[in-house]
Amino acid sequence: MMEISSAFASGFQGFQRASDAVTEATVNINQQAAQSSNQRALETPVESRTGPSMEQSLVTLGSEQINAEANLKSVKTADEMLGSIIDLRV
Repeated sequence: MMEISSAFASGFQGFQRASDAVTEATVNINQQAAQSSNQRALETPVESRTGPSMEQSLVTLGSEQINAEANLKSVKTADEMLGSIIDLRV
């Protein structure tokens, strides 16, 4: 039973980390798009950015989506195992 609780906790923690990373990547992409749009409207030269590039943020977004899906699968598997254990004991 302890392993199932641990699988739930790990899955939920992993999903939360992935969700936070997706949010951060999305914010970075939106900031970069807004900055780029403002620079084009004002016809100013492109300034150097201190954060991750748009490409890096898009890659992070995709990889964290996969990470979140994998963690949800581990939670689902733990849930199914718990259901099986309950069925066996009843």
